[in-house]
Amino acid sequence: MNKSFPKIAARLAQLSFVLALSVPNLSHADTPVTLLALGDSLTAGYGLDQGDGFVPQLQTWLHSQGRNVTVINAGVSGDTTAGGRARLGWSLTDEVDLVLVNLGGNDMLRGLPATETRRNLDAILTEINTRNLPSVLIRVPASLNFGADEKAAYDQAFADLASKHGSTFIPNFFAALDQPGTTQEDRKAALRDYMQPDGLHPTRQGVKLIVDQIGPTILMALPAETGNSADGQQ
Repeated sequence: MNKSFPKIAARLAQLSFVLALSVPNLSHADTPVTLLALGDSLTAGYGLDQGDGFVPQLQTWLHSQGRNVTVINAGVSGDTTAGGRARLGWSLTDEVDLVLVNLGGNDMLRGLPATETRRNLDAILTEINTRNLPSVLIRVPASLNFGADEKAAYDQAFADLASKHGSTFIPNFFAALDQPGTTQEDRKAALRDYMQPDGLHPTRQGVKLIVDQIGPTILMALPAETGNSADGQQ
């Protein structure tokens, strides 16, 4: 037997130990996660080219953070909380691991009562909890044109329901686009590159700013591993 073999074996063992310490833990990156984005035109990517909307930009951002995430675009332009509630059942397929809820803006634009928005969102989050899935609730704050009382009731409904259902809460979808300015015209000018001419939907650049800001919150809400992956390791 070669007398140098024990020394070589010991050296290889040392190298293996060092390599084990130096290689990053890729379990998160290797574990596939499916995120269902239930929403309206802000989720669907209204007015934008394919690949420029919220869903594809969010998926790209999550990939850049080392997470293997597929984001399903369940955004329907013009949809209300009632519409989202009606289609939730068949949207929650078995592969879904996390649900992002971004609905309510069209309720506000149509002047629907805040009590109706609250009732529908409560039902949506209840159903998600019934499936033992985590959720992220995103709010588009009501306009002052909604009336002070209705605005307060609408905005408060989201905070209350996020707390009730244990949802991760993002208080303002457009927070990244809030621009300082002494007048309304100043603020509109600052937003020119970030909002489409309708003043309601972000441009590609606007979506990027939004994703850069709320992406970390969504990243933290992602499950470490899916139920299927956990079962496979048992």
